[in-house]
Amino acid sequence: MWDVILKATGETLYMVFFSTLIAVLLGMIPAVILTLTAPDGLKPNRVVYGILDVIVNVFRSFPFIILMVIVIPLTRAIAGKSIGTTAALVPLTLYAIPFIARVFENALRETDSGVIEAAKSFGATDMQIIWRVYIKESVPRLLNGITLLIINMVGASAMAGTIGGGGLGDVAIRKGYQSYSVAYLVVTSIILIILVQLVQGIGNALYKKKAVIYAEFMGK
Repeated sequence: MWDVILKATGETLYMVFFSTLIAVLLGMIPAVILTLTAPDGLKPNRVVYGILDVIVNVFRSFPFIILMVIVIPLTRAIAGKSIGTTAALVPLTLYAIPFIARVFENALRETDSGVIEAAKSFGATDMQIIWRVYIKESVPRLLNGITLLIINMVGASAMAGTIGGGGLGDVAIRKGYQSYSVAYLVVTSIILIILVQLVQGIGNALYKKKAVIYAEFMGK
């Protein structure tokens, strides 16, 4: 039993880590564009913001289990197959990108407008304002968003296991539910709970540390 559980845990961590990493990197792009083209952004553009806003909302509306089925052709084209932990990265990443894009947008748009205006008055370029003001000032909130994303991805990876994605969800269904083994159901559930608690604890610690450092810096 424990060999199966350990392998499944490794598969879950693999899916969560890489889907989160790719989603964070790609999700920052629409987040920045939405922030810049918003009515109160550096480059307000109602058309661009409206179109991208709708796209993000549409993709966020798809339940993950349905999204996995819809993107099977794309998954085969990218991963060469539609089942397995590597193949599951495709729908997991597509599910995560619009979610983290919206979270990042909200985090960036909470930046103090006074700081932005001060940067403009010193002659900072738009790119400098993006990197040194928007992103730098939003680091604690961005970390909070990534923590929330990882927790969601733990749950999504479990759902991916129900239709061939592997991981703890797959073990819970095949070894637990279908084989009527309460032990497998209990152990997989406990491990998932522990993973979520660890992620939340680490995220909270990083958030507090960054917030304290920022407060000390501003005090000086």
